[in-house]
Amino acid sequence: MNATQAPRTGETMRAVVQDRYGAAEVLELREIERPTAREGEVLVRVRAAGLDRGVWHLMAGLPYLVRLGFGLRRPKNPVPGMDLAGVVEAVGAGVTGLAPGDEVFGATDGSYAEFAVVKADRLAPKPARLSFEQAAAVPVSACAALHALRDVGEVQAGQRVLVIGASGGVGSFAVQLAKAFGAHVTGVCSTAKVDLVRSLGADHVIDYTTEDISTGGVRYDLVIDIAGNRSLGALRRVLTPRGTLVIVGGEQGDRWIGGTDRQLRAMALSRFVSQELRTFISSERREDLLVLRDLIDAGKVTPAVERTFPLERASEAMAWLEAGRARGKLVLTI
Repeated sequence: MNATQAPRTGETMRAVVQDRYGAAEVLELREIERPTAREGEVLVRVRAAGLDRGVWHLMAGLPYLVRLGFGLRRPKNPVPGMDLAGVVEAVGAGVTGLAPGDEVFGATDGSYAEFAVVKADRLAPKPARLSFEQAAAVPVSACAALHALRDVGEVQAGQRVLVIGASGGVGSFAVQLAKAFGAHVTGVCSTAKVDLVRSLGADHVIDYTTEDISTGGVRYDLVIDIAGNRSLGALRRVLTPRGTLVIVGGEQGDRWIGGTDRQLRAMALSRFVSQELRTFISSERREDLLVLRDLIDAGKVTPAVERTFPLERASEAMAWLEAGRARGKLVLTI
């Protein structure tokens, strides 16, 4: 078979699969059919795949609202995972700028497998200074942090930025990106993760178990709220009169709509107050991956990977994430 052609139908691969929604134990390692690259797509031999809260929500089917788009009774795509880093195995028709053997990173549906098909516009050359494991930690979380700061929060050099949830996947990138953009950054995390957040470059770290974010009377030009467990009123009190709040995701709320209610209330309230209260839906695009690659290769951003797990221990890795133990990112190696 020519290396640039899609593989023959019937070839198999190892992949993590789930047949139902639930906790981490629904994940199983199986042998399934290997995918093929169609027009505009790239077949990647996956070397590493990142874990994030978005994947957990899709695995658990929570809040129930997500099932409207991803399968009411069971996931439409039985292979979980979005982040990946690996080597191009084959390219589909119409794909330019990528060839078999290229080292890449990006995002797709179904990255917890030996091979994954990725749209060409969601891939970019892997940062030269990163391992595959480090690169796999970047796409979803770093793109969300980039969009929150640059596109939605419109961060400016010299501003005071507060990152709530600074030790997690998105937060660890948000701290570094805010510093790269010239902001003065305060990170909020638990006691066990203070050293990590400080090592990311935060100018000040608040341990929320011993100190309230409003202590000291400091007001922030931009608040990035990833944790999702504070009221809009509490968040507005730490903003400057014309400051901006950006809500990233929503980890709190009920099992039906999760944090969506708080996001909608924030957008509605924003019309009647001087502060900007915003939220957004992130996506992974080649142009943003290239921005991140350049920042990484310049030494301004480094993925904070706490642990790696082999593919066959995906269930254990997801349970670790679910328990809130992760400091930075977790990654599956393949």
